[in-house]
Parts: sequence; structure tokens; C-alpha cells
Amino acid sequence: MARTKEFDPDVALDGALELFWRRGYEATSMADLVEHLGIGRASLYATFGSKHALYLKAMDRYVQSRDPRLLAELSQPGPVLPAVRAVVRRFAAEAADDQLRLTGCLVTNTATELAPHDPAAARRVEISWDRVETPLHAALVRARAQGELPEERDPLALARMLLVLLQGLRVVGKASQDPARVRDAAEQALLLLEE
Repeated sequence: MARTKEFDPDVALDGALELFWRRGYEATSMADLVEHLGIGRASLYATFGSKHALYLKAMDRYVQSRDPRLLAELSQPGPVLPAVRAVVRRFAAEAADDQLRLTGCLVTNTATELAPHDPAAARRVEISWDRVETPLHAALVRARAQGELPEERDPLALARMLLVLLQGLRVVGKASQDPARVRDAAEQALLLLEE
């Protein structure tokens, strides 16, 4: 008769996500995961496979739990640019917040730590970035159609610029002690959305 699992895999995945997010992939060993989660090494391997597979599952969980908020923020009826500005300012505020900035964004952390040499992690980073760029692009197309942006402005190029800005805010916010650095950069970028 097969033994039943002595732990909830979803709870374990959330715990692994928290540890990877705080410490990074390379700095988190299987021994760290065993200690943090209170689950035996054999049970972790049997449930999740390798440390790498657990990290990818944690990354998937992270992306699924955060990306829908952006779509909701940008798809409200009415003027679009105020919503875009609010999104950029929210990212800047999160990047400057003392509690949030030290962990940063798991996708951004993965982009700098693993994506250059890990194709599976790089795919997840690209998927997450697409999930940011696509609603930004759609919102900016709508803004141009509503006359909020001049006709000659390229919504896709603007969306890509904002994606790069948002990711950059997270990197600089995590490393910098000066919150004005990210706030000033965000406000200057928002000037590009003016007519």
C-alpha cells in the first residue's frame, strides 16, 4: 500500500517560492529547502524532482499570482494614460519600498541570475515579460485611438520601453539605497507619454 504524502505540495511550493525569492537559486541549497520546508529530501525529490524543477514550478506560481493584476489595471474603461501612469508609479513605489525592494521581483532576479545560461528559466522570463508587454501595448493602442497619444507614436515601441523601464526600476530599486533614483526615472519616462 502506497504511503500518503505527509505534506501539502502547494504549501511546500509556496515555501520554496519564498526562499528562492529571498535568497536566489544558486544561494539556496537542497539542504536549505529541507530545513525551511521541514520536508525530507527524498519527499521533495519524489514530489518535485530536482531543485531546478522545483524552482521552475515556484517561478510559474509567482508569475500566475502577479500578472493578472496588471491586466485589470490597464483594461478599465475610460482614459488609458492615467492607468499606465499609475502602473509605472506603482512599480516605482514597490522598487523604492524598504520592505519590498530587498527581494525585488522573482522574474527580474531570474533574468539576471539564470536566464543567460538556463533556457527553461529564460523561457519563463520571456513569457512573463510578454504578459507585461501585451497589456501595455493594448492599452497604448487604445490610448492612441482615443486621442491620448499622437498618431505618430508607436504603441508597441512605447510598451517595450515601459517594460524595460519597469524591469530596470526593480533592479536599481533592489540595489540602491536612494528611492529618489527610481521615482525620478519613472517620472522622466512618463514624460514620453505626453503629447
